[in-house]
Amino acid sequence: MTVADQSPSDAKNPREVSITVNNSPVTMAQGKYTGLQIKEAAIAQGASDVGIDFVLSVQRGNHYDVIGDTDVIEIHPNLDFVAVTGDDNS
Repeated sequence: MTVADQSPSDAKNPREVSITVNNSPVTMAQGKYTGLQIKEAAIAQGASDVGIDFVLSVQRGNHYDVIGDTDVIEIHPNLDFVAVTGDDNS
Protein backbone atom coordinates (compact mmCIF):
# COMPACT_ATOMS: atom_id res chain seq x y z
CA MET A 1 0.00 0.00 0.00
CA THR A 2 1.40 3.37 -0.94
CA VAL A 3 0.55 6.64 0.74
CA ALA A 4 -1.73 7.43 -2.23
CA ASP A 5 -3.64 4.16 -1.64
CA GLN A 6 -4.34 4.89 2.03
CA SER A 7 -7.58 6.35 3.22
CA PRO A 8 -7.25 9.55 5.26
CA SER A 9 -7.69 7.63 8.51
CA ASP A 10 -4.98 5.13 7.48
CA ALA A 11 -2.55 7.94 6.69
CA LYS A 12 -3.05 9.48 10.13
CA ASN A 13 -2.83 6.19 12.05
CA PRO A 14 -0.90 3.61 10.05
CA ARG A 15 -0.89 0.19 11.67
CA GLU A 16 2.51 -0.62 13.10
CA VAL A 17 3.79 -4.16 12.77
CA SER A 18 6.73 -5.99 14.26
CA ILE A 19 9.18 -7.86 12.03
CA THR A 20 12.59 -9.31 12.79
CA VAL A 21 15.89 -8.66 11.04
CA ASN A 22 18.74 -10.91 12.20
CA ASN A 23 16.67 -11.76 15.29
CA SER A 24 16.33 -8.07 16.22
CA PRO A 25 12.79 -6.68 16.53
CA VAL A 26 11.95 -3.88 14.08
CA THR A 27 8.70 -1.92 14.16
CA MET A 28 7.40 -0.30 10.97
CA ALA A 29 4.11 1.00 9.66
CA GLN A 30 2.40 -1.74 7.69
CA GLY A 31 2.90 -1.18 3.98
CA LYS A 32 5.26 -1.71 1.07
CA TYR A 33 8.99 -1.10 1.44
CA THR A 34 12.16 -1.68 -0.52
CA GLY A 35 14.86 -3.96 0.79
CA LEU A 36 17.00 -0.88 1.42
CA GLN A 37 14.27 0.77 3.51
CA ILE A 38 13.93 -2.36 5.65
CA LYS A 39 17.69 -2.47 6.29
CA GLU A 40 17.71 1.26 7.10
CA ALA A 41 14.87 0.79 9.61
CA ALA A 42 16.67 -2.14 11.24
CA ILE A 43 19.88 -0.14 11.58
CA ALA A 44 18.02 2.90 12.94
CA GLN A 45 16.36 0.69 15.56
CA GLY A 46 19.63 -0.76 16.82
CA ALA A 47 20.27 -3.91 14.78
CA SER A 48 24.05 -3.58 15.04
CA ASP A 49 24.67 -6.75 13.00
CA VAL A 50 23.03 -5.32 9.86
CA GLY A 51 24.97 -3.33 7.28
CA ILE A 52 23.48 -1.13 4.58
CA ASP A 53 25.42 -3.12 1.96
CA PHE A 54 24.26 -6.52 3.30
CA VAL A 55 22.09 -8.89 1.23
CA LEU A 56 18.56 -9.08 2.67
CA SER A 57 16.41 -12.22 2.50
CA VAL A 58 12.91 -12.98 3.79
CA GLN A 59 11.78 -16.35 5.10
CA ARG A 60 9.09 -18.01 3.01
CA GLY A 61 8.17 -21.40 4.45
CA ASN A 62 11.35 -23.43 4.80
CA HIS A 63 13.54 -21.25 2.54
CA TYR A 64 14.66 -17.64 2.16
CA ASP A 65 14.13 -15.39 -0.89
CA VAL A 66 16.55 -12.55 -1.59
CA ILE A 67 15.05 -9.04 -1.48
CA GLY A 68 17.19 -6.60 -3.46
CA ASP A 69 17.67 -2.99 -2.40
CA THR A 70 15.10 -1.81 -4.98
CA ASP A 71 12.74 -4.78 -4.68
CA VAL A 72 9.43 -3.94 -2.99
CA ILE A 73 7.83 -6.22 -0.43
CA GLU A 74 4.67 -5.73 1.60
CA ILE A 75 5.44 -6.26 5.25
CA HIS A 76 3.07 -7.82 7.73
CA PRO A 77 3.43 -8.94 11.34
CA ASN A 78 6.05 -11.55 12.17
CA LEU A 79 8.01 -11.53 8.91
CA ASP A 80 11.53 -12.85 9.48
CA PHE A 81 14.43 -11.31 7.56
CA VAL A 82 18.11 -12.20 7.48
CA ALA A 83 20.81 -9.77 6.34
CA VAL A 84 24.29 -11.11 5.56
CA THR A 85 27.42 -9.73 3.96
CA GLY A 86 27.51 -10.20 0.20
CA ASP A 87 30.49 -12.54 0.46
CA ASP A 88 28.90 -14.86 3.08
CA ASN A 89 28.86 -18.32 1.50
CA SER A 90 27.26 -20.13 4.43
